[in-house]
Amino acid sequence: MSFPRATGILLHPTSLPSRGGIGDFGPAAYEFVEFLAAARQGLWQVLPLGPLGYGNSPYSSTSAFAGNPLLISLERLADHGWIDPTRISNLPDHVGLVDYEEVRASKVPLLIEAACNFLNFLKGASGAYRQRFDRFRKENSWWLEDFVLFDVLRDLYRKDSWNQWPRELAQREPAALAKARAELGHKLDVGRVIQFAFWEQWHALRRHCALRSIRVAGDIAIFVNYDSADVWGHPDLFRLNGDLDCEVVSGVPPDAFSETGQRWGNPLYRWDAMQERGYQWWIQRMRWATQTCDYIRLDHFRGFEQFWEIPASQPTAVHGHWVDGPKGHIFEKLSEALGGLPFFAEDLGYITPEVDALREHLGIPGMAVLQFGFGNPGAHIYLPHRLTPNRVIYTGTHDNDTTLGWWTSCAREQERGHIQAYLGPINQEGIHWAFIRAAQGSVADLSIVPLQDVLGLGSEARMNTPSRPDNNWRWRCAPGALTREHAEKLAVLAEVCDRLPQPCPVPADEDFAA
Repeated sequence: MSFPRATGILLHPTSLPSRGGIGDFGPAAYEFVEFLAAARQGLWQVLPLGPLGYGNSPYSSTSAFAGNPLLISLERLADHGWIDPTRISNLPDHVGLVDYEEVRASKVPLLIEAACNFLNFLKGASGAYRQRFDRFRKENSWWLEDFVLFDVLRDLYRKDSWNQWPRELAQREPAALAKARAELGHKLDVGRVIQFAFWEQWHALRRHCALRSIRVAGDIAIFVNYDSADVWGHPDLFRLNGDLDCEVVSGVPPDAFSETGQRWGNPLYRWDAMQERGYQWWIQRMRWATQTCDYIRLDHFRGFEQFWEIPASQPTAVHGHWVDGPKGHIFEKLSEALGGLPFFAEDLGYITPEVDALREHLGIPGMAVLQFGFGNPGAHIYLPHRLTPNRVIYTGTHDNDTTLGWWTSCAREQERGHIQAYLGPINQEGIHWAFIRAAQGSVADLSIVPLQDVLGLGSEARMNTPSRPDNNWRWRCAPGALTREHAEKLAVLAEVCDRLPQPCPVPADEDFAA
């Protein structure tokens, strides 16, 4: 589908300057939305919002449907009476890099306390809160019940993955599951309430965005984490062996950036089984995504056409091979079930003509990244003069260095020369504003800029380095960094580039419980 011409900011909620060591859906998020509105930005792009798994990566989640509890605002829970404000008064105010272990140690017990308070409040209650919680449980039981049991068992056994649990639980024997649900009933209730709080706060924040004509772009990773409720709950949909280990895993082949490729390690789908069931799991996943966000970025889109299959026994991606994916058939089923598909495709890297043909046949816009556009003549496809409207242009993405960091330490002399020939001499505004202006002035329907580039930050603000297994996803915006001058500068640019926000559907006015 095509998108109305717009511009927006890429910022994951964990990077907000909230109290408590990590960004969340609290006051700082609402302040950021007000900044977007003042800057005439019509889009806020986030990364996946699921509970974190390996490496604290949002792309390695323990569920394709659940929300990350660390994004719940304790301040908003206190405002709604879930927890005494004095209990959160000692949350740290300083904003530095996220220390995930420290955040979990301080925040999770308070979330559990708040959930227990809410459960106590519900005893005998029959008002709006009870109705909202009961409706949430009923409407989401198809993913919620498996997830909360998985999450409690994962914490209980503290194993590397679910296939190391007692065999009867790993194999989901009905009697063992029923026994676990009975014995762990209170913890499961707490898990349900925490998920309820997450989605109440997220929907309230989305409504706040919509009232200001700001659409939210979410992100769907094509693959899921092995250590997830999804694989445990649906092992027959994944390429597992008799011991429930992966037979093959995902990745990408060797290229100019890595001699051994990238071995991501996600289990691969049994696309034949998916097809036999009418792609119901994918329909549920995409329906949930479109109910959660306005637009969806499809990560690693080329995997739907062909994916790199690596034997699980191999330590690198070198000995993998390309295997056909479901191609357009899955999108036909999604379209039949969901109607319009508000997707755009991450189609960076080595892309074959077949991948381009599939994307164009489906009418899904692709991506262009300015940082990639000056390396050689083949990279010019990412430059404004080569684009078409059905594109989403970025200065850089969460996987890139910041534009200033790249210019300072990564750009080659030839690239610098080509950039200055294309954009003119880089003035006192810096390379980041030269890139922002080029992106905004392009014909691409959507132009998205990481907040780090708006602020002109260097490599210290990089969000993720793909080849580095840890110490990623930690950057946070400093309080007060976003000024009126930033907003005014972006607003004028949005106006002159015909990217002013367009009204969008606003969810019903509801008295959110959290």
